[in-house]
Amino acid sequence: MKAIGYKKNLPIENIKSLQDIELNVPQVKGRDILVEIKAISVNPADYKVRAGMPAEDDQWKVIGWDATGIVKEVGEDVSLFKVGDEVWYAGDFTRPGSYAQFQLVDEQIVGRKPSSLSYAEAAALPLTTLTAWEMLFDRLQVEKDNPNKSILVIGAAGGVGSILVQLAKKLTRLKIIGTASREETTSWLKELGADAVINHRNKLSDEYAKYGISAPDYVVSLNGTEQHAEEIVKVIKPQGRFSFIDDPKSFDVMPFKVKSVSTHIEFMFTRSMFQTEDIMEQHHILNEVSTLIDKGVVKTTLGENFGVINAENLRKAHAFLETGKAKGKIVLEGF
Repeated sequence: MKAIGYKKNLPIENIKSLQDIELNVPQVKGRDILVEIKAISVNPADYKVRAGMPAEDDQWKVIGWDATGIVKEVGEDVSLFKVGDEVWYAGDFTRPGSYAQFQLVDEQIVGRKPSSLSYAEAAALPLTTLTAWEMLFDRLQVEKDNPNKSILVIGAAGGVGSILVQLAKKLTRLKIIGTASREETTSWLKELGADAVINHRNKLSDEYAKYGISAPDYVVSLNGTEQHAEEIVKVIKPQGRFSFIDDPKSFDVMPFKVKSVSTHIEFMFTRSMFQTEDIMEQHHILNEVSTLIDKGVVKTTLGENFGVINAENLRKAHAFLETGKAKGKIVLEGF
C-alpha cells in the first residue's frame, strides 16, 4: 500500500522529512477494523511528532491522526462495525497513523461518519471534536443549562477552537468569548457562535475591561498558554476552571492558588494509550456529533483542501500549519 513516512526528524523544508513509501497492508485481528482511507486532516500534533519523535530501529514511521474511510475487514471480536461502513476517527498515538491507504484502528475509538458530509469535510473533525468535547464536559465539567456562566476560548479560530465554539453554543447556555487577531478569523468566530471576540495580541485583562465583559467561569487555552498565563490568572473568576492542550515549556500553577482555580490538561489520546475503562466514550462522542452534523446543528471546520495524499502535499500542509496562520483544518483527499 502507499504511505507517507519518515526515518529522521528533519525540518519540513527537507524533502526527506516526509517521503512517499510502500508498505504491506496490516493484518486484522481482535477488535481492530481495517479502514481504506479516503481523506485525512493535519493537526499540530503531526508536525510536532514529525520534528521530535524518532523512528524506531530504522523503520518507517507513519503518523497522522484524523481520517475518514470505509471498513474493508474486521477482526474476530468486532461488534460495532461491518465491512462497507463509512467511519471517522482520530486514532491512537501509539500505533501507525493515517498517512496510508489502509490503517488498523480499534473499533472502540471509531464513529459513524456523518452521512451529510463528504469524506474531506468529515476528515477535518475527529481529533478536534474529541479534544473539544473532552475539554468541555470531561475536564471542565461545564454546566450545560446554566445561563449565568461564560467561557473564554484563547486561540478560538483554530481547529479545536472552531468546533469547541460550536459545541458550546449548541449544547450549553454559556456566554462564549473567543480570541482572534485578524478580521477574517474574528468574523468567522462570530459566524460559529461566539458572543464576543477579543484580540489575544493585547492583554486579555485590558480587552475584558475595554468591552466591559464579566470575568469568565471557564478558560480554555488552545495555544500560547505560557504567553497568556499571567493574564489568565487576572481575568478568570475565583473558583473558576482552566484547561489547556498545548505544551508550554514551563507552567507554574501556583499563581492560580489564591483564586482556587482548578487546572486541567486535555490530551485526547489518553483513553486509547492507556486503554481506560471508558475508552468507548470516544465511539459514543463521535456518533453523537455525527448525528448533530446530520441534523445541521454543527458544521465542518474544513479550512483548505491541499489535494491528494502524498508527501509533497503533506510537507506543504505541515509548513503552513507551522506558521500558526491556519483557519480551521487542512485536509487531503485520495491517493
